[in-house]
Amino acid sequence: MLSIFRRRHRGSPPSPPAHMMPGVGPGDFWKIGETTVELVSEWAGLRRSDRVLDVGCGMGRIAWPLSHHLGRRGRYVGFDVVLKYVAWCQEQLGLDPQRFFFCYYPLHSTAYSESGEIAPEHFEFPWEPGLFTLAIATSLFTHLLPEATEHYLQQMRRVLKPGGRVFASFFLVDEGSRGVVAAGTTYPRFTERHDWGWLHNPAVPEDGVAFNKDWLLPLFEKSGLRVRSVHPGSWRGSTVPFYQDVIVATAV
Repeated sequence: MLSIFRRRHRGSPPSPPAHMMPGVGPGDFWKIGETTVELVSEWAGLRRSDRVLDVGCGMGRIAWPLSHHLGRRGRYVGFDVVLKYVAWCQEQLGLDPQRFFFCYYPLHSTAYSESGEIAPEHFEFPWEPGLFTLAIATSLFTHLLPEATEHYLQQMRRVLKPGGRVFASFFLVDEGSRGVVAAGTTYPRFTERHDWGWLHNPAVPEDGVAFNKDWLLPLFEKSGLRVRSVHPGSWRGSTVPFYQDVIVATAV
């Protein structure tokens, strides 16, 4: 399926500048984006008419390949806490400004935005209820603490129409990953244990967060999101084409 997405591309995406790459993570930037969109299509049923909210859009790794799949009725909104990421998307991606929107909000993050004024657990998504049909959050909840995670799930449900889908990635601690977490062989390496999960670096809590699966899944249900499937990622030693674990859910 990935070859289909590549054939749809009109030209090559711009290369993100090297000085902005720290914090984005290792690997081929655009290939990861294409693979992610392929998996969104396969696991969450991506439609050409979807109205997509990309929570933590970064430098457009999802937006670029998604732009060649969404049709004329499709819409995309991405937001991030890093101003330079949002500005780069607006200035360099060259996407249709009538259908693709990138927004910056000064949310506080010990890993990405220490000067941010708004606590993420208090951030009300500025969109009307039921506006979106698909919410994507990759490498977002791996940088949110428990209270903010619960709040974001609730906000995602509020702006999704009933039947809308969620594609979100996590580091999930369960019987399949507990051993490698305890052994310290994962990237990132989780060092501090909590009732709800683990932290990579207690001095910078949002630098890397893993949640206990048994703690997290009830939050989806509590937020009005019915979990449809859980897909283990390669961080735990599997050979699947996505590094983090993915949860797909439906708004009820």
